[in-house]
Amino acid sequence: MKNLQGKKGLVVGIANENSIAWGCAKAFHEAGAELAITYLNEKAEPYVRPLAEKIHAPIIMPLNVQNDSQMDGLFNTIKQNWGKLDFLLHAIAFAPKEDLEGRVVDCSREGFQTAMDISCYSFIHLARLAEPLMTNGGALLTTTYLGGEKVVEHYGVMGPVKAALEGVVKYLAAEMGGKKIRVNALSPGPIATRAASGILDFEELLQLARQRSPEHENVCTSCVGAYARFLVSDEAHLVTGSIAYVDAGFNIMAV
Repeated sequence: MKNLQGKKGLVVGIANENSIAWGCAKAFHEAGAELAITYLNEKAEPYVRPLAEKIHAPIIMPLNVQNDSQMDGLFNTIKQNWGKLDFLLHAIAFAPKEDLEGRVVDCSREGFQTAMDISCYSFIHLARLAEPLMTNGGALLTTTYLGGEKVVEHYGVMGPVKAALEGVVKYLAAEMGGKKIRVNALSPGPIATRAASGILDFEELLQLARQRSPEHENVCTSCVGAYARFLVSDEAHLVTGSIAYVDAGFNIMAV
């Protein structure tokens, strides 16, 4: 189904073929979208560039979201090549290991600021740069997790960070709706990605999700991609400010 034919999209957050962002990028590409793909640094490039080339991405650029010149350079390139942007996916999160594995009350100021900057503020920054290119409306999409709504053991400081990100989604949706720019978040169940490997006892989260979800399955990146494809399409033109769960129903259960 080519419901994204002619659309131009930006995907931020691919680390490797197991990334949620890659599952979404594949779904966007299969639906007809042309994509700009970013990678974090030279170390990440060998893992990301082959994937970007596989989906014939015309724009492949480095992006550290804490580097303002790289952020500006990316959007200048998009403007020069496309003159517009229809949607973007923000699928990045980071917290220093020592702050992620400890108690929230023991989190350092520097660790908290880093986690908020990379995992939350970067979405605001991307939205601000994308807004002038979304002259005919558009869609902004980020990724969150149930730990931003409820306490999930070992999720640590990322819980408050994701809670902040979900608040940002709602405020951006309200502020940008007049320009027909929709803002939503996907909330997948636990998936074995590189980022998830930093969470202590992550295998237990996978097992719990499988045991307690109504469908007794762990979700995959393709499942998330299918929902992401819908949310950035014109079919979802009246869906904004939502937190869309893709977790086999785990979020409804009292664990």
